[in-house]
This record gives sequence, structure tokens and C-alpha cells, in this order.
Amino acid sequence: MDARKLILLVGALVVAAITAFMARNILVGAPTPVAGAAPVPAAAPQNTTEVMVATRTLPVGTILDATSVKFVAWPKELIEGAYFIKGESEPAKLQGTVVRFAIPAGQPITQGALVKPGDRGFLAAALGPGMRAVTVPVSAQSAVAGFVFPGDRVDLILTQSVSGGGDGPALKASETVLRNLRVLATDQKTDKTTDDKGNTVVTTYSNVTVEATPKIAEKIAVAQTVGQLSLSLRSIADNQGDLEQAIANGEVDVPADGDPAKEKEMLARAAARPMEGRGGFATGADVSRFQRSTVPGKAEDRTATAQPVPGNYPGGAAVRKGPVVNVARGNAVTEIEVGGKN
Repeated sequence: MDARKLILLVGALVVAAITAFMARNILVGAPTPVAGAAPVPAAAPQNTTEVMVATRTLPVGTILDATSVKFVAWPKELIEGAYFIKGESEPAKLQGTVVRFAIPAGQPITQGALVKPGDRGFLAAALGPGMRAVTVPVSAQSAVAGFVFPGDRVDLILTQSVSGGGDGPALKASETVLRNLRVLATDQKTDKTTDDKGNTVVTTYSNVTVEATPKIAEKIAVAQTVGQLSLSLRSIADNQGDLEQAIANGEVDVPADGDPAKEKEMLARAAARPMEGRGGFATGADVSRFQRSTVPGKAEDRTATAQPVPGNYPGGAAVRKGPVVNVARGNAVTEIEVGGKN
């Protein structure tokens, strides 16, 4: 290879090396560009007004409380005259009213869909389909000292004395005869009484009106004649356990197609149903050793008719007056009256 070609080759290598070095410095040394957030123009105020809507599905007969409604923005062109507008209506004043027509979740509440306490047909609107209203007389002790309010769920306990047909004291017993009854009213009040600060005021009452099926209403009427009725306030968490048991027993039909909407409706309907059947019970012996645990039985007639029976007695016969035992002496068997002498 001549000198000229060699010089050209070396020059080409030098130029390539310089080019690669400069390209590397450009890629490594230059900082990564940071995308700056473009300023967002302020949203123009929308032409809306806040109206009262349902926070959840409100079936017919639902008694409104503080968690049932809320205010949301609603287009002014879609607002009807029957809507509850923020600033013109207060949710606190609607507590205790009853839903007359079913309201889907998120939909505005209209004035015609609610019935206020004291209005005609209020109690009938509070009842679910096929249900009845039954009034139970109670006292301060049997009504949880006034801590049962409309909308609560209670169990009904029957306390009675069972005399039986024998001697001795009667059997004292109490049993839970009905469960998960919805309270509709206490005396003539269908909502909670609050003071100026919004705190619930506990008051005593003498009557409680509950929601029941026609069959359960008949049982409540009979129970009032059998003994004393008491209310037992239920926890909200108890409904879930009873619901699971009802599903396991086949008392509640679960939708076969797995439709979430149908399942939700089924769960709401099952949780709201009153339950009958045998519940727990307690007798006097469960609380005191000096009380009975069973119903007194009939007194036995201990006066037996005198009958001549064979035996080794003078004259060859004897009159049996009570129980006897057989005494064997060798091959001889003798009947001896219990308590008598040989």
C-alpha cells in the first residue's frame, strides 16, 4: 500500500473518532427535556342549581333519615317545580317523612313522592306491600326505657306464667316469639324528637306500632292476651346473620342468573322482612334455683281401690292398699306391702 492511501485511511479514522466523541457528548451531556404543564383555562361556571337527590334506592314505605338524601348540582333547564332546592328546603325538616313512590338512587326527590307525619294516608304509605300495622301496649321497662325510635328493628318477647294442672308454683317463662319487626310509630310520633342542638330526645310512651305480615299480626293479637309483651332492640349487624341463615335454610330465593340488581333487591327485601318461628326462651330455673324448670304436672291419685289379692295372709287373702314387693325365701314367694311388716 502506497503512502497516499495510508494517509487517507488514517484521516478517515480520525474524522470518524471525532464525530463519535462529539455525538456521545451531545446525547449524554444534554439534560432530558421536561414537559411543562400547560396552563388550564379556568372552567366557566356552569348553569346549575343544587337539588336534593336520594343517596340510595328508596323503596315505598322508607322513612327518611339524615343519610337518605343529599344536595348535588343539577342543570337549571332540567329543574322541575316539585324539586327540593338548596337554600329553600332543609333536609332536617324532611326526616321522618315516608316515601310514597319508589325513588332510584341519584334521582331528585319530588314533593309528591313524600308523605309527612300527620298527612292523610301517612301510616298506609309507611307500610310495605302486603304488610299491616299493629299497635302493642308497652311500659317504660318493656320498651327499652324509651330508646326505641321509629325506623328501629325490634324483637317481641312474651313473658307468661304457666300453671299446668298440679300443685306448686306456676312455671315462669319468657320466649322470643317474633323478630325483626320495624317500628313505625311510638304513640302518635312517627319520627325522632330533637332539641335545638339536634340531639335526639328520649321520651317514654305507652304504645308502639310495628309493621307485620297478616299472619304475624294475628299472632301479636293473641300474644297480648297470653302474657306481657316486651321489646328487645336489635343491632343493625344482626340482620346479616339472620339473612345468611335464611338463605342456608332455603327461606330466601337467590336469583339463579346472578344478576347483581336482582340480588341487591333480594337482599334488601329479605333484610326487611319480619320473622316468626321458634326463637330462644328462658324459664324461672334459668335465673333462680328456687324456680321451676317444667310445667307442674297433675297430682297422682294415691287412693287405690281396695282389691283382694292372694298372699300368705291369714284367711288366704289380703286387701292391697299400696305397692307391694315380692320376697323369696327358698321356694316360697311372699308379697309384702311397702311400709308393712313381714
